[in-house]
Amino acid sequence: MRKISKLLIANRGEIALRIMRTAKEMGIQTVAVYSDADVKAPHVRFADDVVYIGLSAADSSYLNPEKIIEAAKISGSDSIHPGYGFLSENAEFARLVQEEDLIFVGPDHHAINIMGDKAISKRAMIDAGIPCLPGYQGSDQSDEILIAEAKKIGFPLMVKAAAGGGGIGMRRIDCLSELSNSIHMARLEAKKTFGFDTLILERAINRPRHVEIQILADSFGHIVHFAERDCSVQRRHQKVIEEAPCPVMIPELRAKMGNSAIGVAKAVNYIGAGTVEFLLDKEGTFYFLEMNTRLQVEHPVTEMITGHDLVALQLKIAQGESLDLKQSDIKLQGHAIEVRLYAEDPDDDFLPCAGPVTKWIEPSFSGIRVDSGIESGSVVTPFYDPMLAKIIAHGSCREEARRKLIKALDNTALFGIKTNRDFLIAALKNEQFINRKSTTGFIAENFAKTPIQNKNIDENIYTNCAIAAVIQHISAMRHYQSVASNMSSELLDWSSVAVLQSLRCYEINGRQLIISISSPDKAGGSYRVSLLEHEINITVLEITTDRAKLIVNGRTVSAIFCIEDEKLIHIAISGATIFKLTNIIAGVENINIDATASIIRAPMHGVIIGIEVTEGDEVKKGQRLVVLEAMKMQHSILAPIDGSVQTLNVKADEQIATDDILLEIEN
Repeated sequence: MRKISKLLIANRGEIALRIMRTAKEMGIQTVAVYSDADVKAPHVRFADDVVYIGLSAADSSYLNPEKIIEAAKISGSDSIHPGYGFLSENAEFARLVQEEDLIFVGPDHHAINIMGDKAISKRAMIDAGIPCLPGYQGSDQSDEILIAEAKKIGFPLMVKAAAGGGGIGMRRIDCLSELSNSIHMARLEAKKTFGFDTLILERAINRPRHVEIQILADSFGHIVHFAERDCSVQRRHQKVIEEAPCPVMIPELRAKMGNSAIGVAKAVNYIGAGTVEFLLDKEGTFYFLEMNTRLQVEHPVTEMITGHDLVALQLKIAQGESLDLKQSDIKLQGHAIEVRLYAEDPDDDFLPCAGPVTKWIEPSFSGIRVDSGIESGSVVTPFYDPMLAKIIAHGSCREEARRKLIKALDNTALFGIKTNRDFLIAALKNEQFINRKSTTGFIAENFAKTPIQNKNIDENIYTNCAIAAVIQHISAMRHYQSVASNMSSELLDWSSVAVLQSLRCYEINGRQLIISISSPDKAGGSYRVSLLEHEINITVLEITTDRAKLIVNGRTVSAIFCIEDEKLIHIAISGATIFKLTNIIAGVENINIDATASIIRAPMHGVIIGIEVTEGDEVKKGQRLVVLEAMKMQHSILAPIDGSVQTLNVKADEQIATDDILLEIEN
């Protein structure tokens, strides 16, 4: 048995912070590593010791095994926890750590090598008698063989990167014409992210549930499972909402899946925390997908229904301690649901967003847990995964947890960049989700053609603008009072001659709204707001620096806000609306945006990793022009029209910003 005294966390953001908290509770010193992009990150400040590991790009820092190990030596660490993502499932990294006589908080490199490769692991599971989907996991990776095997399997099918996870290098293919491009893009993503471009093929199950079993195994041969999590709500094969237990689970099925998961661990002599993932069809038949040889993003829901700290158990196992748990010791209490807050735009195909966080406000009440890696003033870069935080609710039953989570999200706001907060609220309120019928097709079936944010703004635009105007007006009055000499608050909004009127002009969704605010109540606190033909009465019950409670036309409304300057206000209003308004009464700045179809602009921040045309080339509508990498995903930029490439403005490996002109096409 070898005690851990100083632990280096080879990760960043919320998972680095989460591991450090448990380590510190156990009396273990913590070491953070950081890149140029994370110099001021919260995980760096929270650690007991820090080591710089390189440039912002992940392959120059967090994905560089030699730099991580050197950081452990410099800091005097005796152990490394990889978190999830980055090097957490890199068998060579685990081997190097152990060769340096450092404790690796995870399984040994043999288990990672088998389970980290979907092709190898699937062959091993078939040999072990674990139920698997029909597919191809052979060593011949030529396009010809993959296409031939795909025809044998039939459509729909999945093409998957054999290495890694998180939906990277994964495509669903519904017909033969999609196959060639999907193979090309999956290979590109896999090679760029994991360093390997081996692919497997699997039959696709229509509308399955994604159900996973959490297991822990110690070095004495004891293995227990901590029941299941349902992770069916996904977009681009990346999980968005997770819950435990699975809403349709029955004891007999849990026992079967749990025993299969333990069988998977036994087949590879597994030690540590791991997750065995299955697809569950509507008949109750389940199939092995993969095993993640690490802690999962969604581990908090398991912790909340079992009462066990999985990180603490990981550290104890890594120290050579026994689990000292029997299967009968794992009791389930209530229900937990987790949502992942991403920097992304749900109304633009969930494309990732980057930029500064003007204000981060998180909920704080009983039954809610927030694991975040950001704060006000943070900068979300295009170099890493766009997940910013996890918000988890626990209740005595599923419905209680769901309602608590909606309330928590209503009291959550991130201003400065777009997030999926409004989408998460809409998903939790969806009848299919409420009725326990969500499958992996949930998002595509319910939200593919339904914009979330703009829809909510449009439905309540006049009321929302009136609320924003009153909040900004009061904040301005308070500011004037703070810089004035001996001005009583009773004189705010007061006039001895007539009712004062304040004018504001807001621009939102391309519209300009002129708003008149008057305060007929000389006692203060009540306002009449006029815009177009609408008149809205607002009474302010309470207002702080970032929260307000008001009565709007007789109904109570809560708002979270951030006034960035005298013109710009960011606001989140109860009922799932987050937006920003610019007061342009002092003058309008005209910004000309070339909307011509032939101007091809970058849809997001990222790096150009492939250019497939040159100036003068003739292209067809839908042809791939450029490949852009942003936040670990590869995106094909396609030609919107037939024509000739006239101007090419970018080159390979160039960093570009949202709306940068990539090229121009003349038809």
